[in-house]
Amino acid sequence: MQKSLDRKLKRITGGKYTPKDFIIADAKDPEMSGGVPSTGPRDPARPDGPFETVENFRQSIVEMTRKGGLDIMLSAASSLEAVADRGTFKNSPVTPAIRANDTTDIWRARGSSYSTEPSLPFRTANLAHCRRFADLGLYSVTFNNILKLDHAALEAYNRFREDAAKHRFRHFLEVFNPNAPQGLSAEQIPAFVNDSILRAVAGMTKKDRPLFLKIPFNGRKAMEELAGYDASLVVGILGGSGGTNRDTLELLHQGEKSGARVALFGRKIKLAESPLDLVAHFRPVIEGDLTPEEAVKSYHAVLAKKGLRPIRPLADDQAITDKTLEGFRG
Repeated sequence: MQKSLDRKLKRITGGKYTPKDFIIADAKDPEMSGGVPSTGPRDPARPDGPFETVENFRQSIVEMTRKGGLDIMLSAASSLEAVADRGTFKNSPVTPAIRANDTTDIWRARGSSYSTEPSLPFRTANLAHCRRFADLGLYSVTFNNILKLDHAALEAYNRFREDAAKHRFRHFLEVFNPNAPQGLSAEQIPAFVNDSILRAVAGMTKKDRPLFLKIPFNGRKAMEELAGYDASLVVGILGGSGGTNRDTLELLHQGEKSGARVALFGRKIKLAESPLDLVAHFRPVIEGDLTPEEAVKSYHAVLAKKGLRPIRPLADDQAITDKTLEGFRG
């Protein structure tokens, strides 16, 4: 079966994009960041635990892959191997992908402070071994305007791409906002990230380039600037922290309207009361059948029908709490 990702990327890069071609990924790779809490609480209303077992977490990967209407399922190599060996991706339109590296800024063991220090490159996944069940991976870079460390990050990315070419392994590139910036104001960060991305890929040929980008939504102006610079460079948005369900659906709407063509959400899906039902509202919002406000109301109606308790009352869940989403028109 042809993977929907390949079909949609061909249309997007060929100038034939419509909202039906928007690519949706579930980023179920939290084990690469934390330990026991990474799989999420068993009860969404009790964020401090007890937490899900990794076996139950992997079953949620299987269920979301089969029922979620996704294009990509991103997981840690250990979990992806386990679910792939069950035949999860056989005859499925969903493309499996691994998190191909785990830089120190995502290390969040309880009691640790690694994530507050400038990011250092690191890679656990072995592409030769992962190639048995996947041919796509996410590679992550965080620039902090610290020459020595940013240079080291790009050197590590070069080595990864050499390894990826050797094993016929495709990748997409995630670029976080600086986690410990030097000499950058908050207002300068969106432009710094855009310029750092474009400078990094400028020397790459088509065979070397990432299939698409995964970046924070730093507001409409920054997204339009990056997406409008090079039509062959497909831009995707990451979800970030949980927030309200209005934040999640508003981010999809605003991202797509600003030029994003991919969404890769992790905590926004994992921490929802009913992840499958929330994801079911993604495409109606992207394709303009529902406004984000209408989608939140519809989602709460589904929760009520199923007897599921919402984390927040409907009025509170309609609040936009992410400042980058405020003041959007269109």
